[in-house]
Order: sequence, then structure tokens, then C-alpha cells
Amino acid sequence: MPGDALSQDPAEIRGRIDTTRAHPARVYDVFLGGKDHYPADRAAAAAGLAANPRGYLDVRHNRDFLRRAVTTLAAEDGIRQFLDIGTGLPTAENVHQIAQRTDPGARVVYVDNDPVVLAHARALLTSGPEGRTDYIDADLRDPAHILEQAANTLDFDRPIALCLVAILHFVADEEAYPLVRELLDALPAGSRLVLSHLTDDLNPENVRAVQRAYTERGFTFVLRSRADVARFLTDNGLETAAPGVVPVHHWRPDHAAPVPEQPDPAYLDTLDDIEKVRYRAIDDVTDADINVYAALGVKP
Repeated sequence: MPGDALSQDPAEIRGRIDTTRAHPARVYDVFLGGKDHYPADRAAAAAGLAANPRGYLDVRHNRDFLRRAVTTLAAEDGIRQFLDIGTGLPTAENVHQIAQRTDPGARVVYVDNDPVVLAHARALLTSGPEGRTDYIDADLRDPAHILEQAANTLDFDRPIALCLVAILHFVADEEAYPLVRELLDALPAGSRLVLSHLTDDLNPENVRAVQRAYTERGFTFVLRSRADVARFLTDNGLETAAPGVVPVHHWRPDHAAPVPEQPDPAYLDTLDDIEKVRYRAIDDVTDADINVYAALGVKP
């Protein structure tokens, strides 16, 4: 069920797109093998990959964590409502597809502030007839607006999973903790927080090189320690579900990440490093590759 965001004039949406500056959602799209990005985004992704040649494993394992977390919440915890902020561009296995595989009646609200995501948001609204999806064109820094609009689709008397996956490292401390508190305060008991976040605890040299590459391009890029990531849960009275705040590839691994279809080797040889990323499997990951913490919190 499309919201007001999708009623905007396509020409107006295109006019909002700044193709000269990289945007996190579009850089993420590059690493996931998408096509909805611009040279500035590709250049930022290439700089990040040059700084950390196996950094694509952070992105891909982060995405696979989202798959596992939503599957766990829908299939084991009975969660039927999801608020996904910082959605990014549509890709394989979006939240509603994962949740509605367990319960076709699941409801999902997506939120992002990139006009390119908005332009492609109808691909996120392919809910089956029993469920509902919606898209809100909004910034994480405006939680009151997000909550007001989300209430058109979600029932705030029933548990909701708030997904903040690989977004809070783009928000400074003085904003990040109050924003999360405001969002969680609005959710009822039994709600969940699905959280992932970049850190320099694990492999600091690699991730700090990536941080430099992105801050040079104007991104806010905050690397938080395990204790600082845990604060998003503990400061808000959430119970941390097993296995705790852990490197993303250690969060309830099921070794079922999708394996990309492999092209002809001769064709693969013609691609640059960024283009090859989409064809790489991620099951060769080691602890030396990962710079992302993941966690699931439960609101009592």
C-alpha cells in the first residue's frame, strides 16, 4: 500500500538527486552488485575497496545478518511488523520477502532519505495480498515524522522490530543515542531492535583506512566500540538476545548465504575489482575480514 512519498512527481524526485556526491545507500548498492548508482558512488566504493580489499565481506555479511535476524524474528519469535530505517536500494531478499515467507500477513515499513531509493521504492511494495508494505521518504534524524507515518501501516499496540542495520555509523554520537531512544520509546513491550554497526575494535588498520576514504568524501563515519554499540541496547533497557554483541558473521550463522551465479571465466577476467565483487561467495570469511558488530535487543 504506497504512502504519500510515492505520489511525488518523478521529475521532482529526479531533481533532488545529487549525482556529484556519493550517498551511503548507493555505495552499498555498488557492493551488492546493483545498478542504481552513479560514478561518485562507484568511486567511493572503489576507494573503500582499495583501502580494504576484502571489505566487501563486511557489506555482504551485514546483509546476510539482516536475512538471518528477520528470519529468526518471524519464524521463532512471532514478530509480524518491521520498521526498517536506512533501507537502501531494493535488492534480493528484502525484509518483507523474508518475513512474508513465514507469515504472508507480515507488515513492513521502509524508510530512507535518498531520492534514488525513492525512485525505485515501488519494488519494495510488492507485498502479497495478505500483508502490507509502505515506504516513507524521511531521514533517521526526524524520528517523530517516521513514527507518525509508520503508524498508518503498523499497529503500535503490537510488537515491532526496529531495524537499524549499518546506518548508525553515519550519525554522530550527540544525535545517534537520542534518536534511537526516541524510536524505541514509541514501541510497545515485546518489540525488537535489529542492530549492526561498524567498529574499529576488530581489525582497526583496515577499517580506519576505509573511514578515511569515506570522510574525505563528506560522510559522517563513526566507528564505535563494542561497549558503545551495546549502549544502544542497554541505555534503553533492552535485553540482549544470545549470542550478544558479536562480529556479524558470528551472529547465529546458518551458512546459508546465497551463492552468486558464476559467469564465464573469460568474462570475469574483463571486469574490474568492483565489478567482480558481486560474483564472490562470502563463505571464506575469517575473523580478520570483519569490522561489523551485530546484535538483537528485546524490549521487556
